[in-house]
Amino acid sequence: MPIVDYLADPFQYDFMKRALVEVILMGAVTGAIGAFVVLRGLSFIGDALAHAIFPGVVIAFLLGQGIFFGALIFGILTSVMIGVLATNQRVKEDSAIGVLFAGTFALGIVLISSSKNFTRDLASFLFGNVLGVTTNDIMLSAIAGVIVIVLIIAFYRELLITSFDRGAAQAMGLPVLALDLLLLIMISLTIVVSLRAVGNILVVAMLVTPAATARLLTDRLPVMIALAAAIGVVSGIIGLYVSYYNDVAAGGTIVLSATAIFGLAWLFAPEHGYVMTHVIQRRLAGGIPETTILFESPEIQQPHES
Repeated sequence: MPIVDYLADPFQYDFMKRALVEVILMGAVTGAIGAFVVLRGLSFIGDALAHAIFPGVVIAFLLGQGIFFGALIFGILTSVMIGVLATNQRVKEDSAIGVLFAGTFALGIVLISSSKNFTRDLASFLFGNVLGVTTNDIMLSAIAGVIVIVLIIAFYRELLITSFDRGAAQAMGLPVLALDLLLLIMISLTIVVSLRAVGNILVVAMLVTPAATARLLTDRLPVMIALAAAIGVVSGIIGLYVSYYNDVAAGGTIVLSATAIFGLAWLFAPEHGYVMTHVIQRRLAGGIPETTILFESPEIQQPHES
């Protein structure tokens, strides 16, 4: 099959065109906000929020309403509750997250078990169904995605400072707790954008993996955000093609594509990859001057943040 036909064939179907738009939106937004998730070590929070919105999805489904708003409401409520519970000195933030994560997800399981189509619906919620997205789903995802990107741009400086030095942020008079809550809400919005594409369980992979890949490739946050978004988009497109031609789950192949790209970056990243760092170590061990190594291999600079 000619390459042009191979690339164009899936998109003779409207559901594939909608799926393509959805994975592009999902990849870009998860990658952008994922940069802050990775820098601040919030992977567990992302996972917890992904599970905490599950009851909202189930309630909306049982009421015959769109799952977007149900997920969004529960995501925001959970974000606020984490902040409120963590104000108690005897309840650390990770404890508050663990309590809400387990409790809300259990509530979702109990609620959905009342549905006659329990097994089918649960699989769809947990693992996604990007091929079933509607035009309305895409519009809502686009709105949520634009809100997240605008908030990142508007509060970039504040988010940057709190990501690298919370003590300095507090000394500068920045509202650290409010910024933490804002970030949690943005993560919740991003999770809602990704629900249809990769589902409740796999969404944390798209929040973390593209950003972790970008972290291996650059030391500059603006570049990291752009790279993470691009990697998220590319992973979504590759996963969609693989799922179409091999008749496998789209959500899983999207995540596997992102994981494969991470593996390549971990091995071959110019400065921080496994191969490059071990080549340098072997040459240093062999007594080759450092200047020679720097001349023969890609430029190696000390990490710096901006």
